[in-house]
Amino acid sequence: MRVDKLQKNSGITKIRPIKHLLKGLTKSGGRNNTGRTTVFHRGGGHKRRYRQIDFKRYDLNGHVRAIEYDPNRSAHLARIITPKGKECYIIAPENLIVGMPIFSGGVADIKLGNSLRIRDIPVGTFIHNIEIKPGKGAQFIRSAGCKGQLLQKSEKYCKVRLPSGEHYVVPSSCYATIGTISNSEHQNRIIGKAGRSRWLSRRPTVRGVAMNPVDHPHGGGEGKTSGGRPSVTPWGRPTKGQPTRRNKHKRNKI
Repeated sequence: MRVDKLQKNSGITKIRPIKHLLKGLTKSGGRNNTGRTTVFHRGGGHKRRYRQIDFKRYDLNGHVRAIEYDPNRSAHLARIITPKGKECYIIAPENLIVGMPIFSGGVADIKLGNSLRIRDIPVGTFIHNIEIKPGKGAQFIRSAGCKGQLLQKSEKYCKVRLPSGEHYVVPSSCYATIGTISNSEHQNRIIGKAGRSRWLSRRPTVRGVAMNPVDHPHGGGEGKTSGGRPSVTPWGRPTKGQPTRRNKHKRNKI
């Protein structure tokens, strides 16, 4: 547990968050607007406040004042202060340190943490915080340790390799940020005890083979049976090998 705690908090500045950028979060417990549970094993958890992040970095220029922990995401945050004294949050890239300058737009160089149009980025550069529609803000590659790579460029469109290995076509006028996202050790963390899962709003998961036949297709049987059929969901849908992604509207971009 001590090793895990050191990994989680290494490089983080001990500073209070920006008060006017904090927002309260209401918890749904995995339920939709009709009250039905659509995401299972959600509920409880520690109280959090949401940090409003600048995903539209079109004219942000300043330097890094602090690297902060964000309870709502796996990556760390960088607190940026502009020459006029205004502060905001961005997702911190790996190896970003306090005091480094941050630039955006046409004046930005190809350096760590800078944000500029994809058409101005050299082919082969590692990027994150990618827009897929101009002016909408960054939507792709925002989790800890993730990175994409610019593969091809043309006048109107660019091809980017996502962390999943897919090649995605985005308009050349969209913005992206140079570098890899921070906290790459996030996937190696050790939860350590059941209580920590509950802090993260994760409720226990019961195995299907431990249930009765009325509750799950794997249930029932004498003794410790293993299900008697390929792994399925409680509603009989296969869980191993069958694609469940719906991406009809993205086929022309993948």
